[in-house]
Amino acid sequence: MIELKTPAEIEQMRPAGVFVAEVLTEVAKRATVGTNLLKLDQIAHEMITARGAESCYIDYHPSFGASPFGKVLCTSVNDAVLHGLPHDYALRDGDLLTLDFAASVNGWVSDSALSFVVGAPKSAADTTLIEVTTAALAAGIAEAKPGNRLGDISAAIGAVATAAGYGVNTDFGGHGVGRTMHGDPHVPNQGRAGRGLPLRAGLVIAIEPWFLETTDKIYTDKDGWTLRSADGSNGAHMEHTVAITEDGPLVLTARS
Repeated sequence: MIELKTPAEIEQMRPAGVFVAEVLTEVAKRATVGTNLLKLDQIAHEMITARGAESCYIDYHPSFGASPFGKVLCTSVNDAVLHGLPHDYALRDGDLLTLDFAASVNGWVSDSALSFVVGAPKSAADTTLIEVTTAALAAGIAEAKPGNRLGDISAAIGAVATAAGYGVNTDFGGHGVGRTMHGDPHVPNQGRAGRGLPLRAGLVIAIEPWFLETTDKIYTDKDGWTLRSADGSNGAHMEHTVAITEDGPLVLTARS
């Protein structure tokens, strides 16, 4: 069921967005060459505890997950693009790292992700992939306004990917956000402009384009969670929680 938030409720969601942005900023700063993924998860966990927030991941067990996630942060490295389960791995120079984090503050959830290269980029392809995914997120957000339709967001994201030569996988995409991390509507990263759900003020969604360098096929790692590219090429993922308001899109997870 799709639930619209009042302006007062959107204001109540702001602290969660600010906190999620702060955690991603701090963890990204600490993600240097030699840092273990488990250390990054520990940093996020400590920040959750200090804030009195709640993790949306640690007990999360959807149908596609092999078991409860057990960590508070997704860390996807190189050919891993979504749901990366933190494990004993020390980051290397040139790794393409995606951090994905969601938390609840005072009963309201925000969800966000970013991709970046640790140390020096190995190739221009990684840099381009991150830039295109960032541009796709901006294009999707720009369409998140009353009077448009859900397909306008999806079409804008897909157009950026297609122009750059990337395929688009629609198995996983954006989603409604509110009291829980995942709700209606589903926001695919490809669609038809002018089609789908009419966008109204009060709708809060996570918009999250993710692309792979040379394929749109993925498989699940043996850990039961991490999604990797079928051909070993790298992936990037960008995400913000966005409230649709009468004044246009409001990015609740904007990072300073």
